[in-house]
Amino acid sequence: MDATARDIVAKVPQVTLGFWILKILATTLGETGGDSVSMSMGLGYLAGTAIFAVLFAGVVVAQILASKFHPVLYWTTIVATTTVGTTLADFATREMGIGYPGGTAILVALLGGSLAAWYLTLGSISVESVRAPRTEVFYWVTIMFSQTLGTALGDWTADSLGFGYAGGAGVFGGLLAIVAGAYYFTRVSRTLLFWAAFVLTRPLGAVVGDLLDKPLAAGGLAMSRYAASGVLIVLIAICILVFPHKPARGAH
Repeated sequence: MDATARDIVAKVPQVTLGFWILKILATTLGETGGDSVSMSMGLGYLAGTAIFAVLFAGVVVAQILASKFHPVLYWTTIVATTTVGTTLADFATREMGIGYPGGTAILVALLGGSLAAWYLTLGSISVESVRAPRTEVFYWVTIMFSQTLGTALGDWTADSLGFGYAGGAGVFGGLLAIVAGAYYFTRVSRTLLFWAAFVLTRPLGAVVGDLLDKPLAAGGLAMSRYAASGVLIVLIAICILVFPHKPARGAH
């Protein structure tokens, strides 16, 4: 395919309804998968973070080196960002004693700093611009911070603020509905709305994941973390096979 100034193929997918369904499934898997390693296997948050950080680094390098958009590789990288985000956020907020408010504040600052650095360096934070290695580095670092933030924010809402897991899902689902309404009925920047939705789907996945595997006495459904993770992997695989996947396009 000849690349022209108006026909440049990105290495990330077009943002469709299927994209958001897969994103929520992936972020939910990040919660159950991360907890499976750090809690169910008893390895702890630090060891879990180290394991998932290695996986994250490996798949990000593969994604950057790939010559074109590959759906399986892309969604594997998304899952890797959300699992390392889960264990890293849990380590920071629980074992380092920062707490949910402190962890959330630090991660908001890191996310904002990543987006600002990306914009100041390359002039755009639009996903359609993700076509070159330097842009991809900014993209995946920003996503990793957003996934880590989502874990801390989800746990803070469900636990410390007392909404519970179902209530937390309602809060973040409602916020996503507001973002969707702004997309369809206002002229707010599509790039801004994308990143708002991207951030909010992570705490939604976090509280849904906790809803699935936490004990009944804690307000969960007491599913095995392994079973929940297995079901989510199957659902993600089905969605990758069923949904159409096209790379995003944008001006050079």
